[in-house]
Amino acid sequence: MINAIGRRKASIARVYLTKGDGKIIVNGKDYKEYFPLPHIQNKVTAPFKTVAVENIYDLKVNVTGGGFKGQSEAIRMAIARALVKLNEDFRVPLKSEKFLTRDARVVERKKYGKPKARKSFQFSKR
Repeated sequence: MINAIGRRKASIARVYLTKGDGKIIVNGKDYKEYFPLPHIQNKVTAPFKTVAVENIYDLKVNVTGGGFKGQSEAIRMAIARALVKLNEDFRVPLKSEKFLTRDARVVERKKYGKPKARKSFQFSKR
């Protein structure tokens, strides 16, 4: 069993990789049930397609925080990290697809005296 952690925005994903037949369980549900949108499902399975090892490994994923997009990208990063732990030859194709790069962009905090982070209240001179 190989485990790895991926993060994106406010999401943290813990992935446990074992030999199997390609089942992906996210928080106790199948990933197609947990992420019903097809483009989000593709984000989760992209690292396997990149290194051509689909339907060889089973995944158990615990993911918390954030929305479904951040969660899916956190899972993608964790899967890529686990595959690199499994075989160091996978590093080059996964790194070229930017699956191993931590995207540090997070929501900017709201400032006092403003309705949002940068937006100002409407101003009229008269």
